[in-house]
Amino acid sequence: MASEEQHSGDAAYRQYLPDLTTPRFTTMQTQDAHEYAKAFKEGGVPPWLHGLYLHWQKLYQEPFKGITNDGRVRPDLFRLQDEGMPITAIVSAANTLLSHLTPSQHALLTHHIDSPEWRTWSNPEFLLSPKGLRLDTLPAPTRTAALALLSATLSPEGYAKALAAMRINGFLGTLVRAPRVLNEHSYNLALFGTPSATQPWGFSFYGHHLCLNVFLHQTQVVIAPWFTGAEPNVVDDPAAAHAGTRILQEEERLGLRLMQALRHLCGAYRDNRVVPYEGVVVGEMEEGEKELVRGILREYLLYLPERAREIRMGEVERWFGETYFCWIGGYGEDDAFYYRIQSPVVIVEFDHHSGVFLTNKEPAKFHIHTLLRMPNGGDYGMALRPLIPGIEQEYLWEGERE
Repeated sequence: MASEEQHSGDAAYRQYLPDLTTPRFTTMQTQDAHEYAKAFKEGGVPPWLHGLYLHWQKLYQEPFKGITNDGRVRPDLFRLQDEGMPITAIVSAANTLLSHLTPSQHALLTHHIDSPEWRTWSNPEFLLSPKGLRLDTLPAPTRTAALALLSATLSPEGYAKALAAMRINGFLGTLVRAPRVLNEHSYNLALFGTPSATQPWGFSFYGHHLCLNVFLHQTQVVIAPWFTGAEPNVVDDPAAAHAGTRILQEEERLGLRLMQALRHLCGAYRDNRVVPYEGVVVGEMEEGEKELVRGILREYLLYLPERAREIRMGEVERWFGETYFCWIGGYGEDDAFYYRIQSPVVIVEFDHHSGVFLTNKEPAKFHIHTLLRMPNGGDYGMALRPLIPGIEQEYLWEGERE
């Protein structure tokens, strides 16, 4: 049973609940997702986010290169291998979903394996790229089939984590009284390629605070880039649906334990396409500190089924000599902070944020963003694609949008 102190901590965000009588919320409460997105794109409010959206549109025109630490992509970091993915079950789940669709829904859901739309996922609540099918517009049997594809692909723990993010998003929609924009199923699913046990294909599942990009080839999987967040990070209302749901607490706890165990502080952080290495080299840490790093990485690899997770963990550990842990912020129990673990084959980030829907102007522990990327071309399985016989290259990131 939670203590009074824990309840108080869980409810700390409530002092920052917004005024729902302001135009932002009274208007949002009358709109569905498409109306809300249209108003945002045409009205440019809030301007800081609209400016970011315009910047994203510009970045989208650039050919894909991949995140690097110095602007140069390191070759030969990734290889084709058997990772034990239950590909037959995943393909069956995808085909079951397709069997539920009308011809128009099928056309909306499916894209070429090399479609540039892979890159148009985003995590704000605005439906910036309406590709694929939005779950909250689907009949219940079709929505169930879509979630079954996610369940068949992810580990049981990873699927539970994804559901928790979705449920907290629904709770946020209740808090701001805008359930047509923010709800448990306000997510889009887009399919790339033809579901196959032998040929590459994949899907993107994305929306507010949950974005998963999945590339599959035979029994191998890449789940990157992905983004998971929450505002607030717990359903604290005992009368709410899914009361007690909490997310990202282990990533937070382990990161703080690691920083408290270290004897040195890490350097400052600046994040863009080229992300320099900063901080403490993991390979030079004490064994207990390395184990905390392993614990953090296991949490970030949780979406992968067990065998794929173990293989990926081994690959990441092999680069501990070139893996850096960077921290910004305080390291007391109540302090907000940011950390990054970065190597040639993985980048994970944890960030406490200021409010977007809540009104806290400073970063707080009840608004969390996390993400994982595979640098040096690993995202979207791009580094693997040239290794697959018979797969055309140099289309995915070039040419006109569909």
